[in-house]
Amino acid sequence: MHLRFRPSAFIASTEPAALRLTCRALRLNIQRIDVALRGGPMKHFLLFYDFVPDYLERRVPLRPAHFKFAREAQARGELVLGGALADPLDSAVLLFVGEDRAVAERFADADPYVRNGLVKAWRVREWMTVVGADALTEVNV
Repeated sequence: MHLRFRPSAFIASTEPAALRLTCRALRLNIQRIDVALRGGPMKHFLLFYDFVPDYLERRVPLRPAHFKFAREAQARGELVLGGALADPLDSAVLLFVGEDRAVAERFADADPYVRNGLVKAWRVREWMTVVGADALTEVNV
């Protein structure tokens, strides 16, 4: 399949708000094309981390490797968003997109934070996103 991309065909305005909406629409279309090429429906998955009590002190030497690993997953189109929950800083949530939960499980299994004991427990849940520019579950109401 050959796809031709012409930004001028999609951009109606150079206003920042219009460009943001255009970018969201393009991302959604890219996801739909990706689904068509892969042959399976894409889903969102949330990866929850529970940190050990001394996480803040122990993360310092592992942080560069963790961020490199996360950025690689993002570049592959698997990791969408991620970050720690604040006040208290005792857990994190990472959003993945993939055909099944294995995309998030593989990440957790290989993450330097998990492998070095900074995460005392982790779990993956499918997230049925139904509202928003990047929602992947169609709802007919």
